[in-house]
Amino acid sequence: MQFHHHGYVSGDPRVQPAAGRGVDRPTELPDETDVLVVGSGPAGMLLAAQLSQFPDVDVRLIERREGRLELGQADGIQPRSVETFQAFGFAERIMAEAYNIAYMNFWGPDPDQPDRIVRTARTEDYALRMSEFPHLIVNQARVLDYFAEAAVRGPGRVVPDYGVEFLGLSIDDAGAYPVAVRVRHVTGARAGEERTIRAKYVAGCDGARSRVRDAIGRVHVGAASAHAWGVMDVLVSTDFPDWRIKCAITSAAGSILHIPREGGYLSRMYIDLGEVAPDDDHRVRQTPIEEIIRRANAILHPYTIDVKEVAWHSVYEVGHRVTDGFDDVPAGVERDPRVFLTGDACHTHSAKAGQGMNVSMQDGFNLGWKLGHVVTGLAPASLLATYGAERRPVAQQLIDFDREWSALMARKPSEITDPQDLATHYLATAEFPSGFRTRYAASTIVGDDRHQELAIGFPLGMRFASVPVARVADGNVVHLGHHARADGRWRIYAFADAPPAGESSALAEFAEWLASDSSPVARHTPAGADVDALFDVKVVYQQRYDEIQLPLVPDIFRPRTGPLGLTDDEKVFAAAPSAWHDADIFDERALSRDGVVVVVRPDQYVAAVLPLSATDELSAFFAGALISR
Repeated sequence: MQFHHHGYVSGDPRVQPAAGRGVDRPTELPDETDVLVVGSGPAGMLLAAQLSQFPDVDVRLIERREGRLELGQADGIQPRSVETFQAFGFAERIMAEAYNIAYMNFWGPDPDQPDRIVRTARTEDYALRMSEFPHLIVNQARVLDYFAEAAVRGPGRVVPDYGVEFLGLSIDDAGAYPVAVRVRHVTGARAGEERTIRAKYVAGCDGARSRVRDAIGRVHVGAASAHAWGVMDVLVSTDFPDWRIKCAITSAAGSILHIPREGGYLSRMYIDLGEVAPDDDHRVRQTPIEEIIRRANAILHPYTIDVKEVAWHSVYEVGHRVTDGFDDVPAGVERDPRVFLTGDACHTHSAKAGQGMNVSMQDGFNLGWKLGHVVTGLAPASLLATYGAERRPVAQQLIDFDREWSALMARKPSEITDPQDLATHYLATAEFPSGFRTRYAASTIVGDDRHQELAIGFPLGMRFASVPVARVADGNVVHLGHHARADGRWRIYAFADAPPAGESSALAEFAEWLASDSSPVARHTPAGADVDALFDVKVVYQQRYDEIQLPLVPDIFRPRTGPLGLTDDEKVFAAAPSAWHDADIFDERALSRDGVVVVVRPDQYVAAVLPLSATDELSAFFAGALISR
């Protein structure tokens, strides 16, 4: 973590100095705002945290509740989400309080006594094989707390406006604030007061019953399945031997997905309530907790649970729906979007695959930096159309995956031909639920793949998969990707060709050009800003860290920043093995030894792969994504 570059910091360095709209931010909800976020769920709170890094953007978040969420429904945190937490600065702290899923066990009917269950398979959790970050279980309310902390500690000092209900909106596409939003204060001295707030953009993060979705005429496409599940967070006494291990359990009496939770004692159980009659009219949702517990015990036979306390419970029917559009632009109409949908407002599914909160947060991450770029004049408004173009296919993939997983979980024992097949499917499809299969198509912010062979391990349109490298300044081994914060900047990683620093090389020529007035850094960085305000440029050499002389490294990789003009020496890395780590990132990610440039978007997705000599192509890419200053 870097600080002191704006002067000595004696307090918590995670609290950034207030700037822009964050200085003397009004406590009362104003009549006009740049971005109005509706709903303080995972996508909404991440949006607030991201936009707080754009202090010149006036952003307000309204939430009907009187205060913070106290009991969250979602709890599964996939490795890609923990990567995101790391970018926002709280991965280590939330990991310390979460339950870490190390294994998943599978139970099924005993072949000799089918009315009893036996363990049929043990598997390592997939996170252990594909990420440096774990698969976690932690209360959604705590996730929101951490994002709220990141938002209020950012330069924009964003805090939710609680007790404000969204009523509706209209778009007149005239003036600086074309979206008129009707709201009602539901608590406090202004309770009952209705008013209109005008905004440049609105983000609907208001859940499955989204009023924002209704207001822009979007509809969910899909239907509920004829199957119901009870879910409960419980404290129990039990003789079930795998109570603190995630388990998928199938018996003649139904199925259970069992997930231990944070704290060492609490667990969540998804209990199969069976098929729902066509004329049920949602009466299954009134199933009492006593019946859910009875069913759980029947499925677990010969083991039992004695429930001491129920922290939360619910009944739901599995629904698989994707909204017909993720913004307010009707099909066939050519204009830039003004209103966006995220999370459950645009995709709903079962909770058993652990995707709802995770996919919602990636919706918010995708949209947040784009809104920040457009409102501050860094990028054209057309950039916002890429939000729906990128996220809607991901939502459809999620629905397809969840439908298959839900069907497997709901099978009867007579339908299971191989006791190992659920475990096999769990591991075979792991990249998708972990969050690592998302791949955005070529666009103005994802280049073509003509040079992909230069960096095979960094596929275009996929998230930048971090690898340890040695920091030249101090020899410490660090993860290259962990140096990138969710600060709205683009990353340009220059992987050097063979000659060392100070010698003539393709890298030296690239660095000279990148520091010139004709490069994207000069063309797009706002006037008067630090040289790395928009582009965070890093270099990775092939030599050992102790073979690289920092004074010989080009200045573009050692910029002088901040009011004191201090040199940043933490952008220079070595790939060769060190005393602390045996890996070489060139080998780990199949990078060309002739050098390669990898461009990464503010939301951590690979945007371009180019040779060091392809300066015209790099300029053209950024000319299509950003506005010249």
